[in-house]
Formats: sequence, C-alpha cells, structure tokens
Amino acid sequence: MEPENQTAVSEFILLGLSEKPQHQDLLFGMLLSIYLVTIFGNLLISLAIVTDSRLHTPMYFFLFNLSLVDVFLSSTTIPKMLVNIYTRSRAIPFAGCLTQMCAFHLFGTMDSFLLAVMAIDRYMAIVHPLQYVVLMSSRFCGLLLGVPWVTTNLQSLVHTCLMAQLTFCAGSEISHFFCDLMPLLKLSCSDTYANKLVILAFGIAMGVSPLSCILLSYICIFRVVFKIPSAQGKWKAFSTCGSHLTVVLLFYGTIFAVYLQPTSPTSSQKDKAAALMCDVVIPMLNPFIYSLRNKDIKAALRKLIAKAASSQS
Repeated sequence: MEPENQTAVSEFILLGLSEKPQHQDLLFGMLLSIYLVTIFGNLLISLAIVTDSRLHTPMYFFLFNLSLVDVFLSSTTIPKMLVNIYTRSRAIPFAGCLTQMCAFHLFGTMDSFLLAVMAIDRYMAIVHPLQYVVLMSSRFCGLLLGVPWVTTNLQSLVHTCLMAQLTFCAGSEISHFFCDLMPLLKLSCSDTYANKLVILAFGIAMGVSPLSCILLSYICIFRVVFKIPSAQGKWKAFSTCGSHLTVVLLFYGTIFAVYLQPTSPTSSQKDKAAALMCDVVIPMLNPFIYSLRNKDIKAALRKLIAKAASSQS
C-alpha cells in the first residue's frame, strides 16, 4: 500500500559527485575540460574516417559508430552536471530524469555491444584473412550494428515505461550524479518487483552476451596468433587489435574492480566511480587510444588538419 500523508514528487535532486561548495568550481572546470576533449576528439576521429576513403573499411566503420556513441553517452550526463553546478541548482524534472535514464542505458549498453562487434571484426581479420572481404560484407556489417541498436532501444524503452508507472514519495534526493535505475527504485513507494526482475533479466542478457562474444573472439585470435612461427608475424597480428583490447580492459576492468567487491556502506560511491569511469573518462580516452597507435588514423588526421589549414590561408 502507498504510504499516507505523502505527496508524489514531480522532480528529483541530484546530489552529484560532491556536496561540498568548495569543490564545485574545480568540478566545473574538470568536467568542462573533459567534455570538450571528448566531443572534439571523437568528432575529429569520425570526420577523419568519413573524409578518408582508405578508412572506408568495416573496422573503421565500427570505430566511427563507437566515436558517435561516446559523444552521445557523455552528452547524456555531463551537460546536466555542468548546468547544475553553474546554476547552483540540482533539480531535474521527472520527465527529464526518465529521459536521462533511458539515454544512459541506451548508449552505455550500445558501447559494450560495439566493443563486441569490433572483437568479431578482429576475429574475422586474423582468423579468416583470405575470406575477410567476403565475410564482412556491407549486409553483414549492417546486421552486426542493427541488432544491437534494436535490442538496446528495446531494453531502454522497457526500463523507462516500467519506471514511469511507479509513484515516488519516499523523498526526492538521488545519491548519484545522474538518474539511474537502482537509485530511482530506492525512492519509489510502489511495488518494484517487476522492475527488479526486468533489470536482472536484461542485466544478464545485455552483460553476458557482449562479454562472452569478446572472450570467445580473443580466445580464437590468440590460438591462431600463437601458431604463427615468427615473432614479427605475431606482433603484426596483435598490433591490429591492441587498441581495441586496451579499451576492453579499461571498460570491463573498471566494472569488475568495482562490482566484484563485497557489498558495503560505500556501495553508492562505487556505483558513482564505475559510472564516472565508463560514462566520462573512457569516452574521453578512446580517441587517444585509437589514434596514437594507429598509423592510418594518424595519417587521416594529418591530412584533415592540413586541408583545414590550407583552406584558411
């Protein structure tokens, strides 16, 4: 039953990363810098891929999509955090909260699926190099990208529709820097059994399937690479997936490091740390990881910058 003498809330208060006033200016500067680097870096990578015909291959097609998803993922939370710090107001309306939650789970889950799709691409390139062009056809690439988009949209819509049916009357303060599923459920005075069941089902399906795909792909890759007789041949094969493997280790390493620890009173801080790493830090690092060790990307970026410089002179 719904508690008496309580009024349903129409907006929430995001407590953010820190409630201390002396930290707000520093947080604003750091978040603004991270956001600008993230947007500029990922859009620059995307533009380089679009304008250089040599990069019109499946590997860079998926990297292009990853860069765009990272832009959308960062834009889901950082601008609202900046506005809240600047205006000294932490309020977010109910509709805005649901929209933010939906977008975060859409782009966050799509990020992990894209890492899985990129692992499949590296598997095809290393294990089946002679058939790579045929196997990674435009139709198959579209399928690899289309299925995750459909499933992640479905997941986000189901979570959002179920959350919209709840009543919130147990306070309005969310101990997080954005609207997430579990912090919101803690504030509800409705029956949340169905929500928790759906979260568990989607969590298993959406969490296990990309990770399993990545692990299986790299097991097959390692088996093939270790059979290469020369050290130079091994290094050449590994170098094609070094950047992707670095991002995978950062992404899943953060999740495992945070959530495999025993439950404690600081669990909400762990959630913040994991979300901050996956939503803010990794999208900023991705352009550097994929460009610093990739000759094709660096060449495309130099060409793009030279073209921009010549057009201004």
